[in-house]
Amino acid sequence: MRIGVLALHGAVIEHIRTLQAIGVEPVTVRLPEDLEGLSGLILPGGESTTMRKLVARWGLREPIMALAESGAPILGTCAGMIIVAKEIAGGDEPVFPLLDVTVERNAFGRQLDSFETDLEMPIVGDRPVRAIFIRAPIIERVGPGVEVLARLPDQRVVAVRQRNVIAISFHPELAGETRIHRLVATMAAEFAEPREGTTAAGTEPWSLGEAI
Repeated sequence: MRIGVLALHGAVIEHIRTLQAIGVEPVTVRLPEDLEGLSGLILPGGESTTMRKLVARWGLREPIMALAESGAPILGTCAGMIIVAKEIAGGDEPVFPLLDVTVERNAFGRQLDSFETDLEMPIVGDRPVRAIFIRAPIIERVGPGVEVLARLPDQRVVAVRQRNVIAISFHPELAGETRIHRLVATMAAEFAEPREGTTAAGTEPWSLGEAI
């Protein structure tokens, strides 16, 4: 099973190492042809305006939208959350309008205001998730079809899911947290499995419980 990491800008290598740690083959995605044969895609943190420009420059918008619309899981972390939102506070045009949410950029302030905390995120288990927030966005509005996965103690929303798209404000890959990537890998395995119920040729079944 192969999961891509959009490798135009941002925290790419950390996501690659996390995927490798859980036994998933990572693929760096820079061009549309790199998306062929993928069972999922991670949109990493970085600078969302730069990512927007590079996505347009390399013709990636339509192919990534098609991958998401096919049912492949998409994970957006930090800036990745911004570029999958249908609405961005301040009026910026959405890049991949996949999540019915409104996102505010840099909601926690400057780089110096970065922080770590533990979050309850039941979808990945009872143990709290260690989360690192770096110039992170926040979700201001959650649409009716969106599931809230995690909140800060003040109830601000920092993780959501809508069908096959997950978006989080924080960086699990910088904290040594692998369970969110495992969740995406489980979703990717289900997406890749042929309709007749057998695993794809040349691959082995993958489950959330592996590598824990």
